[in-house]
Formats: sequence, C-alpha cells, structure tokens
Amino acid sequence: MIYRVYVIQNRAEKVYTGLSDVERRITQHNIGMSKWSHGKGPWKLVWQSADKNLSDARKLELLLKRQREAMDFID
Repeated sequence: MIYRVYVIQNRAEKVYTGLSDVERRITQHNIGMSKWSHGKGPWKLVWQSADKNLSDARKLELLLKRQREAMDFID
C-alpha cells in the first residue's frame, strides 16, 4: 500500500501532521471524525509528500512532528 505524509492547517494556524490517504483524511478532519482536530476546522492541506511505503512515511511523519515540537519550544 502507498502512503503520503500530509500537513493541514486551520484558520487559527494550528497544524496537524499525519499519514494516510490524504483526501479521505482531510474530509474526516473537517467533519469531526478525528479526535484531535474535532471542532477546530475547517482544515486545508498545506503540504503532502510523494508516495511512500509505510515505514518511510512513518519516519517522515515523526521527523516533521519532532521539528514542529522543537519550534514550539523555541517560540
């Protein structure tokens, strides 16, 4: 199966990073099916990776989340 890592953002500039079928997941985020993003939308896609296998997608997702956490710490 092919995966993509994606980054979505809402009007309050909250950012969520995930991996999956991007279009399906954005729809789920926007209709409240995701626990973390429920009630915080609407969400829009700001970036997505090329197709990856699951292992590479998970590594990239973790790297992006760690980088964002480090930036939050600096702010």
